[in-house]
Parts: sequence; C-alpha cells; structure tokens
Amino acid sequence: MPPSIPTEVRVRAACPHDCPDTCAMEVTVADGRAVKVRGAADMPFTNGALCTKVAHYLERVYSGRRLLHPMKRVGRKGEGRFERISWDEALDTIAAKYRDIAAEDPRAILPYSYCGTMGLVQGESLDRRFFHRLGASLLERTICATAGAHGWRATVGAMLGADPEAATEARLILIWGANPVVSNLHGWRHLQEAKRRGARLVCIDPRRTDTAKKCDLHLAPLPGTDGALALAMMQVLIAEGLLDREYIARHTLGFDELAARVRTCTPEWAAPLTGLAAAAIRSLAIEYGRSARSLIRLNYGLNRCAGGGMAVRNVACLPALTGAWRHAGCGALLSTSGNFPVDGRALARPDLYPDAERFPPRTLNMSFIGDVLLDTRDPPVRAIHVYNANPVAVAPDSHRVRAGFAREDLFCVVHEQFQTDTADYADILLPATSQLEHRDVHKAYGHFYVVDNRPAIAPLGEARSNTAVFRALAQRLGFAAAALYESDDAIAAAAFRADDPRVAGLAEGLRTQGWARLALPAGYAPFADGGFRTPSGKCEFFSAALAREGLDPLPAWHPPAESVPSNPALAARYPLALITPPARNFLNSTFANQARFLAEEGGPKLEIHPEDAAARGIADGARLRIRNDRGDFVAHAVVTTDVRPGVVCSPSVWWPKLCEGGHNANAVIAARPTDMGGGPTFYDCLVEVEPA
Repeated sequence: MPPSIPTEVRVRAACPHDCPDTCAMEVTVADGRAVKVRGAADMPFTNGALCTKVAHYLERVYSGRRLLHPMKRVGRKGEGRFERISWDEALDTIAAKYRDIAAEDPRAILPYSYCGTMGLVQGESLDRRFFHRLGASLLERTICATAGAHGWRATVGAMLGADPEAATEARLILIWGANPVVSNLHGWRHLQEAKRRGARLVCIDPRRTDTAKKCDLHLAPLPGTDGALALAMMQVLIAEGLLDREYIARHTLGFDELAARVRTCTPEWAAPLTGLAAAAIRSLAIEYGRSARSLIRLNYGLNRCAGGGMAVRNVACLPALTGAWRHAGCGALLSTSGNFPVDGRALARPDLYPDAERFPPRTLNMSFIGDVLLDTRDPPVRAIHVYNANPVAVAPDSHRVRAGFAREDLFCVVHEQFQTDTADYADILLPATSQLEHRDVHKAYGHFYVVDNRPAIAPLGEARSNTAVFRALAQRLGFAAAALYESDDAIAAAAFRADDPRVAGLAEGLRTQGWARLALPAGYAPFADGGFRTPSGKCEFFSAALAREGLDPLPAWHPPAESVPSNPALAARYPLALITPPARNFLNSTFANQARFLAEEGGPKLEIHPEDAAARGIADGARLRIRNDRGDFVAHAVVTTDVRPGVVCSPSVWWPKLCEGGHNANAVIAARPTDMGGGPTFYDCLVEVEPA
C-alpha cells in the first residue's frame, strides 16, 4: 500500500511572551505534531511576520531539554538533582505541605509569578483563585513596569495612548527609552512608514541601539536622567510660548504651578545632570514645540531607576502642553492595555479569601524576593510556588535571592518548561505545557487586538497547564468553590466584561479568525477632546492623588540613587553606570537556554567606550570582571562608541548557570525600590570594570 499522506490542520494561536506586539500565530499540525509556526497574515498588526525568537518556536516546544515528568529533589538545594515521581505523589506532597502550613497561618505560603505567559487564562485566573482561597500572601507584581505605570496614571489616569497603527500620521516621533527594532518589531513597521511619509525620528536612549542607528537623531542622556531632560523641555516650551493654550485651559489641571516649578529647570540646569549639551536640549524642545503632530513612543526602560516613576510622569506631561493629543497617532504611547475591559475580579476572585479577620491579607513585593525570604517577618515565608517566572535569574541582588531559595526550611514548588536556575532550588519540580499545548486568550499592550490561543497539540510527556495543576491541588485540599474547577474555555469566554461596548463583535471575531480588534475607531485618539481618566477628567500637572500618597504632586527631579552627581563618594570607587537592557535574542530569561540563540549572542558581553577601555587597559574581546560591593560577574569586552564614556552596557538576562562563575548582571544590581510603584532599579547601578 502507498504510504499515507499526513493530514494537516491549521490552528490559531497567540504568542504568549512579554512583548507589546502579542502576535497572532498560525500553527500547522500534521499527524498530531506541530510542523510550522508562522505569523497570521490576516491579522493587521502581525501582518504575517514573527520575530526571530518565535519564528523558531518549535525548537523550544520540542527541545530535548523540556521537562516532561514531575520530579522531587534528591540533592542539596541549588544542585539541580532530581528523581522522577508520579503526578499523584507530587500533588499529594504539595497539598499536604500547604495544608499543614495553612493550619497555622496560610500567609506563610507565597505564590510567585509574572509574565512567563501573558495569557489571561494561564496567567491570571485559576492561580489567583486558588491562592486567594488558600489565604496565601498576595504578590505585588512589580518587576517590570509599576513605577512608570504609577507615574503615567497619575498624569493621564489610565494606560491609554495613541493608536500604534496611526503613528504614520505623526511628523515628529520621539522614541524615548524604547528599542522597538528589538522589542516592538511590528510597531516599528508603523514608525518606519511614518518616516517614509516625512516624519523625523529622534531616539533618546543612553545607548546607541539598533533603533537609534535608524533614526534621524540620537540623544544619549546618562542613565536615570530622563526626568531632568523632560523638565528642561517643559521649561523651554513655556518660556518660548510653544504651547497650545486653548488645550491647556480646557483639558489640564495645575499649569500655573507647573510653570512655577520648571522656571529654573533650564537646559543649562539639565545639561550637567543628563550629560547632554544645553543647546541640544533646547533644540529638541523647540522642534517638539513647533511640531503639532508629534508622538512620544516611550517604553519602560526609563522607569527602572530611582526616579523612574517621576521620569515617566514628566514625559507624560509634554503632549498636553503642545496639544499633540488632538491628532490621530499623536500624543504619547506607553501602553494600550487600559483599552481592554478585562474583568479582573471575575478572573482572580479575591472574594474567595477565607478568613480576613483572623489572617489579614498581606502583600509581598516580588522585586525584593531575596529580602522577603531572608528578612524576619511574621509569619515567615515557609513555602513558595513559582510559575511563569525565574526569580533566581531575573530578580535584583541575586546573591540574596539565591540565599533565600537555598533555605532548607523553605518548601519550594517550581512549575516550568525547562530546568531554570530557580528550578534547581525546587523541592517538587513540575513539567509545564507550552503555548501550543493549552488554551488561552490574550490582550495586548502594544495594539488594540485580542488574540485567541487554541491548543494545537497534546501536552508533551506528562506536562500540565497552570490551570490543570491548580484544579488538582484545589481538589486535594477539599476546596468546594465551583470557581476553582471552571474550564479554560469558560474562563476565556468570560475574561472581558460583556457589557462594555469595546468588546462588540469580539466573541465572533475570535471564533472565526482567532483575533479581533476592539470596537475602537481607526486612528483612535483617547484625549483629543480631553476626557482624561484622572479624578478631575483632565491631564493633571498637579496630582492630588500623589499628594495623598505623600509624594510630590508636581513634576519633579528625582536623581538616580547611584550616579556621579548624586553619590560622588560611591562614584569615586565605582565610576561607571551600568545598564542591562534585553539581549536581542532573549526575552527576559526566556529563550536564553536555546542553542540557536546562545550561539548568536556568543556569551555575556559588556559594551564599553574606547576611552574607558583604554584607561583600564582593556582590549576588545578581553575577559572582564564587573564588580561593586554587592557582587560581581564575568563578561567579555565589546569596545564600542555605541555607549558614551562613563556608561557600560551588558545585554541581559543570562541564566546564571550558563555564565562563567555562575552569576549574571543581577549580582551587582541593588534591591532598592523606585520613587513610586515599588519597582526595581535595574538601570541605576555603579560598577567598576577590570580585566578578569
């Protein structure tokens, strides 16, 4: 008989990773095996293209290093030695431990998750319900964006901004603290089209990134000084009268107080702080003020410093001064996530918390997990359940993080696709499904489309989804609430508020094509006629809400914690400012164990300016030790003018176990909170560099 021809089917899916683009994907499956993944050609924002990381997604799904069976630890914590066990043994062990701890105080149990998946089903539903019902400590998920989000909301009220697809209408685009060529590829397509139509592109970034190289102008402020640059721009706009006074009068609050605040924040004041020439600052401000159709595309790079929340707030004030919000594709864009009417309470069910009177809920900050696990608190954390996250690699001050996870009295569960550095500390290690093996639905933070994800293949080995694990644990703990056993399909169907007009037609679009745009007009401009989501309904230059928090109600200058001007004694010992932006081939620590991308990255690097290299006797390619009082790590020198003198850059996040010496850049990063939002200060760090 002739050989049978494999039957091919195509399944609609969504890229699950922490990226603004949230691509719609099409998975081709033949005889139960995924054989091709490509971007959905009919989804306007994805436009048939995937980034290089996800284009090779099947290498991740079918990797020989996937975790496929439950295991228990047999070596010391951190050794990564395990033996295979059954799911029944794994779940019984976890349930028994949680039951015993909860009998004394359930707040001694801590969930730890972030954006390993951005899905509303696998990332924000049954997990939250389970830990709420258990009465566990709540997790403050701060590791990326909370500082900037806090400053943005204090100014405009919600995570709303310009329509990314209408950016082609802008004629001046400031790309501020963002590198869309690497981290927002599909958004970059629209910025390029704007340039072809005559727009001028300016990149503001301490490093000459791939994006900066494609812009008309690059300004390289010192790390953590974006807030000073924005204040100086406001001073020039007001002093030169480059204002939309009608927009200010109708749609802003506190202009007179703002004008008084920035009166002395001249370009000459900002120049020594930012490392930019006063003339360059003034020229940028005047060009911005004269460009009615301007767009600021900022990202979260500038929020990862001591003054990160205020820096974003300062930038967010600019388009209200010039009236840029009036025009489609103009104003500013940090995130589109506030457009999606997600029913957060229905997903997470905080009402399931069992005994708030006896055990008042407490919240612990994920960014400082080393302190959480090591510092005295009542009750101490006795169990941690890690999923969708890799804190031993990603969290700052990694020596303390590692020490916390090494506690022999800490019961640690890790649910993962691969044996990460965090997995090495697990007592019970559970195999997780990939995006191709489970159900989900996704909102976005870089466009206006909801994207559906249908399972394309059966789970590999004995892998289980997050929702399957929490259903099984709920059953073993005897929890009766029906919400703990809801199906993935039911959760996905109820993820958005059905009574919100923005979801009109959503269900049908997801069913028929796997994606659907929110019911927003093309070129949606949320603040064209005011309507800010602040308490006053206006863009709040003066924020009473910040004042009630004990914060400065006006835009202000919050210097870096570690810099030459702000801490000269520390800078005398550690004179170089370190930044650690994403490596092109990694996404946080995801993809950082795949052979293809490890080969392309070639090992941990440190970009250093020729002047700084010569002063230290460092040649290109030299093996370096980067150190401060918190620790050190090893990287190889890339001598380049892409960084300015006094600044070094180590693209991240490498798995520590794959680094020489077992440490990555987070070994030198302080566990210090931002000015608002409780975020980490990854890009606020002084180091010294020497040949290793």
